[in-house]
Amino acid sequence: MIEISSTLAVAESEIELQAIRAQGSGGQNVNKVSSAIHLRFDIHNSSLPDPIKHKLLNCNDSRVNSDGVMIIKAQQFRTQEQNREDAIARLVEWIKENTKVQKKRRPTRVSRAVKARRKDAKQTNSQRKQQRQKVRW
Repeated sequence: MIEISSTLAVAESEIELQAIRAQGSGGQNVNKVSSAIHLRFDIHNSSLPDPIKHKLLNCNDSRVNSDGVMIIKAQQFRTQEQNREDAIARLVEWIKENTKVQKKRRPTRVSRAVKARRKDAKQTNSQRKQQRQKVRW
């Protein structure tokens, strides 16, 4: 089980990991070693609760395809194990980020004292600029 939070976890069997060859320059082993990882997580068929599935499917992320599958490609590290851990950590972070409940915003009002201070500052600034003008007879 991969623990996302104290109340939320995903079974390892729900995550499909596939080793692929990494892109870019790499040297002698680049064409022989499959060190990058493709992580596929099917949101529809996961054991997550329905409200969380709905939130994840509605988030605007290009890594989620039209079938509801999250695809993460991890190729930052040189070893397959590190890339596997990185991909799983990125999936957990993505789920945490998109299931976070935001606090409801309470609208606030500007106090009377703040309005008075702002008005006084404007008057002071105005007088300062008036004194810079040429004197007229």
